[in-house]
Amino acid sequence: MRIVVTILMLWLAGLGAAAQFGKLSFAFDLMAARYPEQGAAGIGLIVSIVGIVGLIFGTTAGLLVARIGPRRAIVAALALGAAVSALQCLPLPYAGLILTRVLEGISHLSIVVVGPTMIAGIAPLRHQGLAMTLWSSFFGVTYALLALIAPALLAGGSVALLFLGHALWMAALAMILALLLPRDPAAPPLPSFAGLIHQHGTIYASARIAAPAMGFVFYTALYVAMLTLLPPLLPESQRAIAAAGMPLISIAISLTLGVWGLRHITAVHMVQLGYAVGFAATLALWAGWGQGGVTLVAAFILAGAMGVVQGASFASIPQLNPTAEDRAQASGAVAQLGNVGTTLGTPVLAILISALGSDGLILFALPLCAAGFAIHSLQSRRRANQG
Repeated sequence: MRIVVTILMLWLAGLGAAAQFGKLSFAFDLMAARYPEQGAAGIGLIVSIVGIVGLIFGTTAGLLVARIGPRRAIVAALALGAAVSALQCLPLPYAGLILTRVLEGISHLSIVVVGPTMIAGIAPLRHQGLAMTLWSSFFGVTYALLALIAPALLAGGSVALLFLGHALWMAALAMILALLLPRDPAAPPLPSFAGLIHQHGTIYASARIAAPAMGFVFYTALYVAMLTLLPPLLPESQRAIAAAGMPLISIAISLTLGVWGLRHITAVHMVQLGYAVGFAATLALWAGWGQGGVTLVAAFILAGAMGVVQGASFASIPQLNPTAEDRAQASGAVAQLGNVGTTLGTPVLAILISALGSDGLILFALPLCAAGFAIHSLQSRRRANQG
């Protein structure tokens, strides 16, 4: 029972980490009103800078966590996140807010590296796929919950209630996990800067450690861009259905068919199956574009396929990496390349749509699905050759 509670608490910490993005997304208009001189780009930076920290330091965090100690790292990250979110309730100058968001990026990165690493280490083998798939749902679930509660908390024209609620959530989980998690074992000293650079090369050269991240980057590029830009291309009567239904279907398929599939085939093969179905769904979307229900169904199948890729990608971390240190490094690489995908995917798709219309979406999605399938085939062959 303690293991189940610990996994759930780690997942709830993941919800808090996702809310470090989500709270600013839902408060975007209020932040724009608070800092009118910054323009859309300046307000956008407030949201995205958390991801930029992960993009730059994701793999570094994976290397450091095993040496700092996962318990110390996640408890400190939650405490930092609580303090920063409480501070953001104040009318900070723009530069001060950006500084707090950089600190929040450090907190976020630590949580998303430690969370899956610890879950993979404590989950019983027969339930590992379910546990890792549950973890993978943290972003989608958080945004769904925020869509329900954030409007009411922001209705008064202030971010204070939303941000203070987030601070209390993070503080509570810091205390709970400090009590639940085992003490960290003795760890080797922190590596030098030169050692960190060398280990980055080692991680991305490994067909085991890097494989989850190399498959995941194509998912993040496609999924976030698709949720953002596909619904506006549909007829007005279908836009709201697609915008609400696609993330929910993605989560539901991941936690049902995705978990069931992980009991029968490897996580890597599940990722490839998801990309293959996504490729077929994209072709169906292209063939059925403008045919009402056909377009919507194809979009839902594509979203469901990406849900399978999401959950199986996280499940592949422990399947490919038996040690806690390798899992931490793999999780760091997933955070880093995942942020590369989310940063680049939406603007690239926006450019393609502006130039080619709906065909731009197809030309964007097909190569990403094919590349996600192919990179895992390549890495599987490398692992077989390496023995």
